[in-house]
Amino acid sequence: MSNNKEKLFTEFTAPTTQEWLDKIEVDLKGADFQKRLVWRTNEGFNVQPFYRREDLKDLKSVDSLPGEFPYVRGNKKDNNLWFVRQDIDAEDAKAANAKALDILNKGVDSLGFKFPGKCVSKEFVATLLEGILPQYVELNFVTCQRSSVELAQVLVEYFKEKNYPLAELKGSINFDPISKILVKGKDTTAVLEQAKSLIEALKELPGYKCICVNSVALNNAGSYIYQELGYALAWGAEYLNQLTEAGVDACEAAKRMKFNMGVSENYFMEIAKFRAARMLWAQIVRQFVGDKALNCTCSQMHVCAYTSEYNQTLFDSYVNLLRSQTETMSAALANVESIVVTPFDKPYEQPTEFAERIARNQQLLLKEEAHFDKLVDVAGGSYTIEHLTDALAKEGWKLFLAVEEAGGFLAEALKGNITNAVNASNDKRHAAAATRREFILGTNQFPNFTETSEGKQPVGPVCCCTTAANETEVQLPVLNKERLASEFETLRLSTEKAEKQPIAFMLTIGNLAMRQARAQFSCNFLAAAGYKVMDNLGFKTVEEGVDAALEAKADIVVICSSDDEYAEYAVPAFKYLDGRAMFVVAGAPACSEDLKAAGIENFIHVKSNQLETLKAYNAKLGI
Repeated sequence: MSNNKEKLFTEFTAPTTQEWLDKIEVDLKGADFQKRLVWRTNEGFNVQPFYRREDLKDLKSVDSLPGEFPYVRGNKKDNNLWFVRQDIDAEDAKAANAKALDILNKGVDSLGFKFPGKCVSKEFVATLLEGILPQYVELNFVTCQRSSVELAQVLVEYFKEKNYPLAELKGSINFDPISKILVKGKDTTAVLEQAKSLIEALKELPGYKCICVNSVALNNAGSYIYQELGYALAWGAEYLNQLTEAGVDACEAAKRMKFNMGVSENYFMEIAKFRAARMLWAQIVRQFVGDKALNCTCSQMHVCAYTSEYNQTLFDSYVNLLRSQTETMSAALANVESIVVTPFDKPYEQPTEFAERIARNQQLLLKEEAHFDKLVDVAGGSYTIEHLTDALAKEGWKLFLAVEEAGGFLAEALKGNITNAVNASNDKRHAAAATRREFILGTNQFPNFTETSEGKQPVGPVCCCTTAANETEVQLPVLNKERLASEFETLRLSTEKAEKQPIAFMLTIGNLAMRQARAQFSCNFLAAAGYKVMDNLGFKTVEEGVDAALEAKADIVVICSSDDEYAEYAVPAFKYLDGRAMFVVAGAPACSEDLKAAGIENFIHVKSNQLETLKAYNAKLGI
């Protein structure tokens, strides 16, 4: 065998960045590079259409290894195993236990139990965990904040009586009083005093987390990615401050922390978010414990990722499976510790057994068929993701510092500033959806033309907690968890209740390419309100088209042609229709002012506010 090592493709010269840019400029044929190819994110930075190795030369994070400080590449070295978690409403302990035992045989290895504080007792826990071996299953508990210490004591006593290996048990108690300030507008400051007692109660369970940051609430309220990142860091730092001031060892406090974070459909950005979060959190912990953090697991961020509820839809709900699948992929590739997939039917009903089975299988698919659990940090070295990680880290850190300088997360939460900032982002996203600058597949873009709600109605979150003596009812703003599609759904549901489903008829005439393109656009635009849309192959005259529309009992007639031909066709069609149906022009032609002068009022085009336009049409139709 030859010992010569021949490098392949040595005859090809590697193109420089400038050569790539020159080629792109030629292909754009004069179009603006910045407008056409540069992504202007909501996170405060731009993303280029391509990256090269030279773009990463100043990034220190690319030199780190998996399982090593600052953990940008994950906490795990040898694999990417994560817990497949499913949450259960456990107010009925016996029923919850039966369900838990069933799903443990179907691929789940992490359980989340949610129950009211009134249920906490030794008997309740014994019934709930009957037949479940906690050394093989991660157990997570959510109860009223003021009952968390009692629950911890009951669990420790139960595990001891069963002779379970306490040092091997993994799980969590979701103690997070600050979340109540944001979600319920309750001043739960007094409950924070229990944090130290909770950690002490769990001292014999070193694998149990109990101080939680539930930034998933921000995600479900429509926060931008950098906001969830920055606020989660400030939230966690607030708890570290509170605990260390109460006398808890900083290292022990950090080890007891868990981050329950959301994950949205922004695929690469979400991968980068978790990587940036681990890196920044490690640096924050280092400020509390010193250089000990460099070789101690206390600086590791432990994350349970929840697929988002914010972008789920009531109509075309199976599309929710596509959204949650890519979200699950982002979380898995970002090396989180556990994942909860939100069932696709949650916007309109208590998730069915079928929906929960599909949600479990979405994770199992990634493990058993795609082998995502075998590879550590597959995103490491990706020029784009490394850039996104760095850029997100910078924006998240700016927000973190701003919160710290303002007095810390708790102070800002009590002032309503955190909630108001996230709600402002929610408002911006709703405005973007209304104008289709943010697409919701199946809702404001490519809706299912023939779908009906079949009695489905949107449902809201349910809380099992009541206000206690040490919780103060105050006039604090609360997070707006109105889903992105909610206003479109309300519009479409109101259309369904009308005595007659409105019919929108496409009067296609003139230039073939333009009339087809505008008819397709108009059908998608109007079907979002639940109208019955009728496309056509084309008409020779506007009179023929109007007659066909009236024969079809159309409520709306949309003329679809080219800009130049509207000057010829629009006014005659409008006059011939003579108010017998609403008349709409598809497009924004140069002759618009002339058409308006002739009495034409309605135009739909890519710059239209789709939601407000459809609301106005419903009002004109008496809906």
